[in-house]
Amino acid sequence: MTYPNPHGSVKADRFVARWLFITACVAALMLFWRSLPAVEAWLTPQRAVERTVTPRGDLAADERSTIELFEKSQGSVVYISTARLVRDVWTRNVFSVPRGTGSGFIWDEAGHVVTNFHVIQGASQATVKLADGRDYQAALVGASPGHDIAVLKIGVGFKYPPTVPIGSSADLKVGQKVFAIGNPFGLDWTLTTGIISALDRSLPGDSGGATVEHLIQTDAAINPGNSGGPLLDSAGRLIGINTAIYSPSGASAGISFAVPVDTVMRVVPQLIKSGKYIRPSLGVDVDEQLNRRLQMLIDRHQGVFVLRVHPGSAAQRAGLAGIRVTSQGIVPGDLIVAINGQPIEKVSNLLAWLDNRSVGDVVDLAVEREGKVREVRIELQPGT
Repeated sequence: MTYPNPHGSVKADRFVARWLFITACVAALMLFWRSLPAVEAWLTPQRAVERTVTPRGDLAADERSTIELFEKSQGSVVYISTARLVRDVWTRNVFSVPRGTGSGFIWDEAGHVVTNFHVIQGASQATVKLADGRDYQAALVGASPGHDIAVLKIGVGFKYPPTVPIGSSADLKVGQKVFAIGNPFGLDWTLTTGIISALDRSLPGDSGGATVEHLIQTDAAINPGNSGGPLLDSAGRLIGINTAIYSPSGASAGISFAVPVDTVMRVVPQLIKSGKYIRPSLGVDVDEQLNRRLQMLIDRHQGVFVLRVHPGSAAQRAGLAGIRVTSQGIVPGDLIVAINGQPIEKVSNLLAWLDNRSVGDVVDLAVEREGKVREVRIELQPGT
């Protein structure tokens, strides 16, 4: 009987292992040999390839005009930072707490600065920084919350900053280019561009205040901090004050609004002269909420009810009557349905129409009482 030799299989395995090892070494040497040029190139210091600047050529005509517009207008725009004085309950010490920032622009050589009312609303202090780096403490001259306009004053000494050229807003067209300069998010002197998207927009005031009328709608990027800055046309003229944005996120969504310069030209001179804006008045009291309730009460959808007639006013001399409260309930008085032939639907329409007139103008009212319409002529008087 014979038995297999156990050492024979062990020798065969060792032979195979040696052969595989030798084969692997040869393959590794071949791969290394082939990669020597790449390794040598990687280890050898490389010479930097010199690049030349490609000539750009002339700027496009619209680029040149935009750059020129910004360079001419930048000096007229200011950066406004506000603070509020707060008294510590325990120590009774007074601290200045930063409140916010905004924009504005130089109105005249006397140092008047125009901005939005909401930029300085609730503030105790305001600092105005010019484009050349000078800082000034500003004093409040006057404000018109109904137009969201305020005027500040700084002492500029003998070195006057340039004033912004004044344009007009009555002849604006949808599609016109516009340019906004301001300080969004504290990023000072930022230029954005766009077009006029719509005209004669209305927005309710803050906290249920008076509706701001005749606004310019643009798609120029306006963000918090742009408020109070100028909206310019392609000639670099002021056509509005950037005042609000429509955005669920609080940042630019392509819908922003500006107070038109024609409104600014009516309001600002009065604020500088007397510290307040006096709106032309018919000499009657009206109210938007009560007006809506009265419209619902008698099933009317347009017109403005006269609530009260001021004693001694032109409205009283013309025979206008307000509402009366009797034992039977509220008896409506006169209902203003049109002025100078233009229909009046609600109180904001009436106030906007009056805002475009001046004290002393004579207007024709269409007034309805007990179903009959009559014409009344009234001279506008200073409002309260």
